[in-house]
Amino acid sequence: MYQYDEYDQRLVDERVAQFREQTRRYLAGELGEDEFRPLRLQNGLYVQRHAPMLRIAIPYGNLRAAQVRKLAHIARTYDRGYAHFTTRQNVQFNWPPLEVVPEILAELATVQMHAIQTSGNCIRNTTSDPFAGVAGDERIDPRPWCEIVRQWSTFHPEFAFLPRKFKIAVNGAAEDRAVIQAHDIGLDLVRDAAGEVGFRVLVGGGLGRTPIIGEEVAAFVPWQHLLSYCEAILRVYNLHGRRDNMYKARIKILVKSLGVEEFSRQVEAEFAHLKDGPATLTEAEVARVSGHFIDPTYLDLPATDAGFEARKAGNKPFAAWARRNVRAHKRPGYASVVLSLKPTGVAPGDITAEQLDLVADLAERYSFGEIRVTHEQNLVLADVEQRALFELWGTLRDAGLATPNIGLLTDVISCPGGDFCNLANAKSIPIANAIQARFDDLDYLHDIGDLELNISGCMNACGHHHVGHIGVLGVDKHGEEWYQVTIGGEQGNHTALGKVIGPSFAAEEMPDVVSSLIDTYVALRQPGERFIDTVRRAGAEPFKTRVYAERGARQEQRKVAHG
Repeated sequence: MYQYDEYDQRLVDERVAQFREQTRRYLAGELGEDEFRPLRLQNGLYVQRHAPMLRIAIPYGNLRAAQVRKLAHIARTYDRGYAHFTTRQNVQFNWPPLEVVPEILAELATVQMHAIQTSGNCIRNTTSDPFAGVAGDERIDPRPWCEIVRQWSTFHPEFAFLPRKFKIAVNGAAEDRAVIQAHDIGLDLVRDAAGEVGFRVLVGGGLGRTPIIGEEVAAFVPWQHLLSYCEAILRVYNLHGRRDNMYKARIKILVKSLGVEEFSRQVEAEFAHLKDGPATLTEAEVARVSGHFIDPTYLDLPATDAGFEARKAGNKPFAAWARRNVRAHKRPGYASVVLSLKPTGVAPGDITAEQLDLVADLAERYSFGEIRVTHEQNLVLADVEQRALFELWGTLRDAGLATPNIGLLTDVISCPGGDFCNLANAKSIPIANAIQARFDDLDYLHDIGDLELNISGCMNACGHHHVGHIGVLGVDKHGEEWYQVTIGGEQGNHTALGKVIGPSFAAEEMPDVVSSLIDTYVALRQPGERFIDTVRRAGAEPFKTRVYAERGARQEQRKVAHG
């Protein structure tokens, strides 16, 4: 993992001191609310429904054990004993009193962490594949390039006050696990015919109020010009992006209004001024950063561990966990393990201080002291020996971190929703918990197979509902909380936006609605088909017909029951 140098540490320490003084002045009445607002946002501090919320950056989702222990300490000391991992590979604390936030930031700085640029109209946390460096299908490790982008974008003076927030994702594998098509800039690491490394560049993707799939603006940008080309994109956006209407301010709106050809032309014109300038990358600089991402000292192990295979054959619960939560590794005898943060009854992405401490211990014992955060709000131990998997599983199971549901219906992606967020139209967590409770039969879940269900409490789409196989969006209907349902969304190489099936539903109807969708799938599926495959083959109509027919039948039953 990347380690701060003296300049990184000084920048973070100075920002802590600066914000400490700004907070003191605000609490003393020397700064007004309007003056303090941009200052706190620049340090990741939001004012939520019940209390401040602090969002902490986790660059490309990578954490060290010491950092996880620090998060546990902060949760226990300054918050309510838990933390929340987000779809942006960040972590949030939902209850920190304003006056202690400078102390939290100071604590974070001691382990090379911060909350800089986790909010505001700036370049946000760069994200990537949680299995970077260990995935068998990886072409090029994206982590050094993510770090290069992070260093370039942090405190970049030209892009500190963009028309709107800006998100960059980097993928280096055959399977896109960074969802680059749904980002303002998506960077896909590729090689040209001569074997040289470069980037296919997508621009204008994003979810929210106007969901759009990003479009290719460059098929190949040589690695030396990565930053210059990104700077050209951002300059065009900074110049033409709308500042009069926040709902039309994202770069995706600009790309659509100009058209991708004209947008690309303007980017190339700007790039012509920047090419071979100060931002041009050198081999020495790439080598310096890449030196932080060398492989750990792996053992020479058999490709398959006999004890692991025997345990799977003789222990059904362990076999179920291994099937869903254990991923293949590029090195023989190793595996990557996904720790589920989605047990029934827990807010998706939440983890207690005690669990965080345990995860840090397990990372040091089994995975070279490193932890990854996924877009799906789970955690990963990336480098576990196969022969240690059964022992690890037992510890995780006892701690509530081994639910064998990764990629299944109850592995729900969800924003905090109306329980916390001022922007939300409706609650998300109770809907997620109700659906998990309805489908709390692991045998049935495994029979249903891969199915992604995403929930957002408002149109900002922090739960990425647009790209869920089943998407749920909270809406305000005459002052009441209702839920709109989409089907057919997908992330990855075939990123697609779901389609609304019809009128919205009351909260208490949602488990029945999901049941109707699942029953339709089970009735229509062909051998080997996932839910999304059946939707694409059969279309949305049979799903829609059954959902609303069964809804009508339930309404009639209630009328009869009530006389």
